[in-house]
Amino acid sequence: MKRAYKLFLVLFTAIASVFAYSVLFGKLFPYSPIVIGFARNELDNAIVYTQPGAEFTQVDEIDQYIPLVERFHALEFKMKPRIFLFADERTYARRSLSKARFCAFYNGAIVVSPWAQREANDGIISMEIYLRHELSHSLLFQHAGLFNSMRYPKWLLEGIAVYSTGQMGTSWYPSKTVTYEAIRSGNFLHPQDYHTKAQNRAELDVPNRIAFIYSEFGCLVDNLINTYGMERFHSYMIELLSGEDHDVVFCNVFEVDFAVFIDRFLQMVSKSAFTA
Repeated sequence: MKRAYKLFLVLFTAIASVFAYSVLFGKLFPYSPIVIGFARNELDNAIVYTQPGAEFTQVDEIDQYIPLVERFHALEFKMKPRIFLFADERTYARRSLSKARFCAFYNGAIVVSPWAQREANDGIISMEIYLRHELSHSLLFQHAGLFNSMRYPKWLLEGIAVYSTGQMGTSWYPSKTVTYEAIRSGNFLHPQDYHTKAQNRAELDVPNRIAFIYSEFGCLVDNLINTYGMERFHSYMIELLSGEDHDVVFCNVFEVDFAVFIDRFLQMVSKSAFTA
Protein backbone atom coordinates (compact mmCIF):
# COMPACT_ATOMS: atom_id res chain seq x y z
CA MET A 1 0.00 0.00 0.00
CA LYS A 2 2.80 2.42 0.94
CA ARG A 3 4.65 1.62 -2.26
CA ALA A 4 1.55 2.28 -4.34
CA TYR A 5 0.99 5.56 -2.51
CA LYS A 6 4.60 6.65 -3.13
CA LEU A 7 4.27 5.74 -6.79
CA PHE A 8 1.06 7.76 -7.06
CA LEU A 9 2.71 10.71 -5.30
CA VAL A 10 5.70 10.64 -7.66
CA LEU A 11 3.40 10.41 -10.69
CA PHE A 12 1.16 13.22 -9.44
CA THR A 13 4.18 15.44 -8.72
CA ALA A 14 5.60 14.80 -12.19
CA ILE A 15 2.29 15.62 -13.89
CA ALA A 16 1.84 18.75 -11.75
CA SER A 17 5.38 19.88 -12.56
CA VAL A 18 4.87 19.42 -16.29
CA PHE A 19 1.57 21.28 -16.14
CA ALA A 20 3.07 24.15 -14.11
CA TYR A 21 5.94 24.49 -16.57
CA SER A 22 3.55 24.45 -19.51
CA VAL A 23 1.46 27.21 -17.95
CA LEU A 24 4.39 29.40 -16.94
CA PHE A 25 6.78 28.81 -19.84
CA GLY A 26 5.08 26.51 -22.37
CA LYS A 27 2.10 26.25 -24.69
CA LEU A 28 -0.47 27.12 -21.99
CA PHE A 29 1.26 30.41 -21.20
CA PRO A 30 -1.69 32.59 -22.42
CA TYR A 31 -3.84 30.91 -19.74
CA SER A 32 -1.40 31.61 -16.92
CA PRO A 33 -2.42 34.03 -14.14
CA ILE A 34 1.29 34.67 -13.58
CA VAL A 35 3.22 36.32 -16.42
CA ILE A 36 6.99 35.97 -16.37
CA GLY A 37 9.35 37.76 -18.77
CA PHE A 38 6.90 40.44 -19.93
CA ALA A 39 6.36 44.04 -18.83
CA ARG A 40 2.78 44.73 -17.73
CA ASN A 41 1.03 47.80 -19.16
CA GLU A 42 -2.39 48.30 -17.58
CA LEU A 43 -4.48 50.62 -19.73
CA ASP A 44 -8.01 51.86 -19.14
CA ASN A 45 -9.56 49.14 -21.31
CA ALA A 46 -6.90 46.45 -21.72
CA ILE A 47 -3.78 44.92 -20.21
CA VAL A 48 -0.86 44.69 -22.62
CA TYR A 49 2.15 42.55 -21.81
CA THR A 50 5.29 43.31 -23.81
CA GLN A 51 8.36 41.13 -24.03
CA PRO A 52 11.56 43.24 -23.94
CA GLY A 53 12.47 44.08 -27.53
CA ALA A 54 8.93 43.87 -28.93
CA GLU A 55 8.74 46.01 -32.08
CA PHE A 56 5.27 47.48 -31.60
CA THR A 57 5.68 50.26 -29.07
CA GLN A 58 2.46 52.28 -29.54
CA VAL A 59 0.82 50.37 -26.72
CA ASP A 60 -1.53 53.20 -25.75
CA GLU A 61 -3.20 53.01 -29.18
CA ILE A 62 -4.57 49.57 -28.33
CA ASP A 63 -6.80 51.08 -25.65
CA GLN A 64 -8.74 52.94 -28.36
CA TYR A 65 -9.72 49.74 -30.14
CA ILE A 66 -11.78 48.32 -27.28
CA PRO A 67 -14.79 50.73 -27.46
CA LEU A 68 -14.98 50.22 -31.24
CA VAL A 69 -15.24 46.47 -30.82
CA GLU A 70 -17.79 46.75 -28.01
CA ARG A 71 -19.94 49.17 -30.01
CA PHE A 72 -20.31 46.86 -33.01
CA HIS A 73 -21.04 43.77 -30.93
CA ALA A 74 -23.37 45.62 -28.53
CA LEU A 75 -21.45 43.88 -25.73
CA GLU A 76 -18.89 44.99 -23.18
CA PHE A 77 -15.81 43.07 -22.09
CA LYS A 78 -16.43 41.37 -18.76
CA MET A 79 -12.77 41.90 -17.89
CA LYS A 80 -9.92 43.72 -19.56
CA PRO A 81 -8.58 41.62 -22.44
CA ARG A 82 -4.95 40.54 -22.04
CA ILE A 83 -2.70 41.07 -25.07
CA PHE A 84 0.81 39.63 -25.33
CA LEU A 85 3.36 41.25 -27.66
CA PHE A 86 6.22 38.82 -28.31
CA ALA A 87 9.72 39.94 -29.28
CA ASP A 88 11.32 36.77 -30.66
CA GLU A 89 10.07 33.83 -32.66
CA ARG A 90 11.65 31.22 -30.42
CA THR A 91 9.69 32.38 -27.37
CA TYR A 92 6.53 32.69 -29.43
CA ALA A 93 6.87 29.11 -30.67
CA ARG A 94 7.47 27.87 -27.13
CA ARG A 95 4.70 29.83 -25.41
CA SER A 96 1.89 29.83 -27.95
CA LEU A 97 -0.35 27.05 -29.24
CA SER A 98 -0.72 28.99 -32.49
CA LYS A 99 1.70 29.63 -35.33
CA ALA A 100 -0.46 32.42 -36.74
CA ARG A 101 0.41 36.11 -36.75
CA PHE A 102 -2.30 36.76 -34.17
CA CYS A 103 -4.42 34.41 -32.13
CA ALA A 104 -7.23 34.80 -29.60
CA PHE A 105 -7.48 31.94 -27.10
CA TYR A 106 -10.70 30.66 -25.60
CA ASN A 107 -10.01 32.52 -22.33
CA GLY A 108 -9.90 35.80 -24.30
CA ALA A 109 -6.12 36.26 -24.22
CA ILE A 110 -4.52 37.45 -27.46
CA VAL A 111 -0.97 36.74 -28.63
CA VAL A 112 0.82 38.81 -31.26
CA SER A 113 3.77 37.31 -33.10
CA PRO A 114 7.00 39.27 -33.65
CA TRP A 115 6.65 39.04 -37.44
CA ALA A 116 3.17 40.54 -37.28
CA GLN A 117 4.62 43.54 -35.49
CA ARG A 118 7.33 43.89 -38.15
CA GLU A 119 4.71 43.69 -40.90
CA ALA A 120 2.64 46.36 -39.15
CA ASN A 121 5.64 48.64 -38.79
CA ASP A 122 6.47 48.10 -42.49
CA GLY A 123 2.88 48.99 -43.50
CA ILE A 124 2.11 45.50 -44.85
CA ILE A 125 -0.76 44.94 -42.43
CA SER A 126 -2.76 47.17 -40.11
CA MET A 127 -2.19 46.51 -36.42
CA GLU A 128 -5.55 48.11 -35.67
CA ILE A 129 -7.51 45.90 -38.07
CA TYR A 130 -5.80 42.72 -36.98
CA LEU A 131 -6.07 43.43 -33.26
CA ARG A 132 -9.70 44.47 -33.55
CA HIS A 133 -10.27 41.20 -35.43
CA GLU A 134 -8.84 39.22 -32.51
CA LEU A 135 -10.60 41.41 -29.95
CA SER A 136 -13.88 40.48 -31.65
CA HIS A 137 -13.08 36.83 -30.90
CA SER A 138 -11.94 37.68 -27.38
CA LEU A 139 -15.15 39.56 -26.57
CA LEU A 140 -17.37 36.72 -27.76
CA PHE A 141 -15.23 34.15 -25.93
CA GLN A 142 -15.58 36.08 -22.67
CA HIS A 143 -19.35 36.06 -22.95
CA ALA A 144 -19.65 32.48 -24.17
CA GLY A 145 -17.35 30.89 -21.61
CA LEU A 146 -14.77 28.21 -22.35
CA PHE A 147 -17.10 25.35 -23.36
CA ASN A 148 -19.51 27.38 -25.49
CA SER A 149 -16.62 29.21 -27.15
CA MET A 150 -15.44 25.90 -28.56
CA ARG A 151 -18.93 25.25 -29.95
CA TYR A 152 -19.48 28.71 -31.46
CA PRO A 153 -19.57 28.45 -35.29
CA LYS A 154 -16.01 29.15 -36.40
CA TRP A 155 -17.03 30.53 -39.77
CA LEU A 156 -19.26 33.05 -38.03
CA LEU A 157 -16.50 34.09 -35.63
CA GLU A 158 -14.29 34.93 -38.61
CA GLY A 159 -17.09 36.53 -40.60
CA ILE A 160 -18.01 38.84 -37.74
CA ALA A 161 -14.37 39.78 -37.16
CA VAL A 162 -13.70 40.45 -40.85
CA TYR A 163 -16.90 42.44 -41.41
CA SER A 164 -16.72 44.49 -38.20
CA THR A 165 -13.15 45.63 -38.87
CA GLY A 166 -13.55 46.44 -42.56
CA GLN A 167 -10.85 43.87 -43.30
CA MET A 168 -12.02 43.01 -46.80
CA GLY A 169 -9.90 44.83 -49.36
CA THR A 170 -6.95 45.34 -47.02
CA SER A 171 -3.58 43.55 -47.13
CA TRP A 172 -4.13 40.28 -49.05
CA TYR A 173 -7.83 39.97 -48.20
CA PRO A 174 -9.97 40.35 -51.34
CA SER A 175 -12.57 43.09 -51.37
CA LYS A 176 -16.28 42.33 -51.46
CA THR A 177 -16.35 42.87 -55.23
CA VAL A 178 -13.36 40.60 -55.87
CA THR A 179 -14.76 37.96 -53.51
CA TYR A 180 -18.10 37.96 -55.36
CA GLU A 181 -16.28 37.63 -58.69
CA ALA A 182 -14.39 34.62 -57.34
CA ILE A 183 -17.62 33.03 -56.12
CA ARG A 184 -19.21 33.57 -59.53
CA SER A 185 -16.22 31.73 -60.99
CA GLY A 186 -17.06 28.67 -58.90
CA ASN A 187 -15.07 29.31 -55.74
CA PHE A 188 -16.99 28.75 -52.54
CA LEU A 189 -16.39 26.98 -49.25
CA HIS A 190 -19.58 26.01 -47.47
CA PRO A 191 -19.38 27.55 -43.98
CA GLN A 192 -20.08 24.22 -42.32
CA ASP A 193 -17.00 22.74 -44.03
CA TYR A 194 -14.68 25.25 -42.36
CA HIS A 195 -12.17 23.57 -40.02
CA THR A 196 -13.10 20.13 -41.33
CA LYS A 197 -11.43 17.73 -43.76
CA ALA A 198 -13.81 19.02 -46.43
CA GLN A 199 -12.07 22.41 -46.26
CA ASN A 200 -8.81 20.86 -47.45
CA ARG A 201 -10.58 19.05 -50.29
CA ALA A 202 -12.37 22.17 -51.55
CA GLU A 203 -11.03 23.33 -54.91
CA LEU A 204 -10.46 27.07 -54.71
CA ASP A 205 -8.69 28.83 -57.56
CA VAL A 206 -7.79 32.00 -55.67
CA PRO A 207 -4.47 33.77 -54.95
CA ASN A 208 -4.69 33.35 -51.17
CA ARG A 209 -6.89 30.50 -49.99
CA ILE A 210 -7.45 31.46 -46.32
CA ALA A 211 -7.80 35.17 -47.14
CA PHE A 212 -10.54 34.37 -49.65
CA ILE A 213 -12.34 32.13 -47.15
CA TYR A 214 -12.29 34.86 -44.51
CA SER A 215 -13.60 37.44 -46.99
CA GLU A 216 -16.29 34.98 -48.12
CA PHE A 217 -17.47 34.67 -44.52
CA GLY A 218 -17.36 38.45 -44.19
CA CYS A 219 -19.63 38.65 -47.25
CA LEU A 220 -22.09 36.23 -45.66
CA VAL A 221 -22.27 38.40 -42.53
CA ASP A 222 -22.62 41.49 -44.73
CA ASN A 223 -25.51 39.87 -46.59
CA LEU A 224 -27.28 38.85 -43.37
CA ILE A 225 -27.05 42.39 -42.00
CA ASN A 226 -28.15 44.02 -45.27
CA THR A 227 -31.04 41.57 -45.69
CA TYR A 228 -32.37 41.27 -42.15
CA GLY A 229 -30.96 44.28 -40.31
CA MET A 230 -28.39 44.71 -37.57
CA GLU A 231 -30.85 44.14 -34.73
CA ARG A 232 -31.78 40.65 -35.88
CA PHE A 233 -28.16 39.84 -36.66
CA HIS A 234 -27.18 40.82 -33.12
CA SER A 235 -29.90 38.56 -31.74
CA TYR A 236 -28.52 35.68 -33.80
CA MET A 237 -24.92 36.38 -32.76
CA ILE A 238 -25.75 36.68 -29.06
CA GLU A 239 -28.17 33.74 -28.82
CA LEU A 240 -25.39 31.45 -30.03
CA LEU A 241 -23.24 32.44 -27.04
CA SER A 242 -25.27 30.09 -24.86
CA GLY A 243 -24.24 27.09 -26.94
CA GLU A 244 -27.56 26.61 -28.74
CA ASP A 245 -27.72 24.67 -32.00
CA HIS A 246 -26.71 26.99 -34.83
CA ASP A 247 -29.26 25.92 -37.42
CA VAL A 248 -32.11 26.12 -34.91
CA VAL A 249 -31.11 29.64 -33.81
CA PHE A 250 -30.64 30.74 -37.42
CA CYS A 251 -34.10 29.54 -38.42
CA ASN A 252 -35.75 31.08 -35.35
CA VAL A 253 -34.14 34.49 -35.86
CA PHE A 254 -34.21 34.83 -39.66
CA GLU A 255 -37.23 32.59 -40.36
CA VAL A 256 -35.38 30.65 -43.05
CA ASP A 257 -33.27 27.51 -43.01
CA PHE A 258 -29.52 28.09 -43.10
CA ALA A 259 -29.21 25.85 -46.18
CA VAL A 260 -31.84 27.94 -47.99
CA PHE A 261 -30.02 31.15 -47.05
CA ILE A 262 -26.78 29.79 -48.52
CA ASP A 263 -28.55 28.78 -51.74
CA ARG A 264 -30.17 32.21 -52.04
CA PHE A 265 -26.82 33.90 -51.42
CA LEU A 266 -25.14 31.90 -54.18
CA GLN A 267 -28.03 32.57 -56.56
CA MET A 268 -27.82 36.28 -55.85
CA VAL A 269 -24.06 36.35 -56.43
CA SER A 270 -24.33 34.31 -59.63
CA LYS A 271 -26.46 36.96 -61.35
CA SER A 272 -24.17 38.37 -63.98
CA ALA A 273 -25.76 41.82 -63.72
CA PHE A 274 -25.05 42.00 -59.98
CA THR A 275 -22.21 44.23 -58.87
CA ALA A 276 -21.05 43.97 -55.24
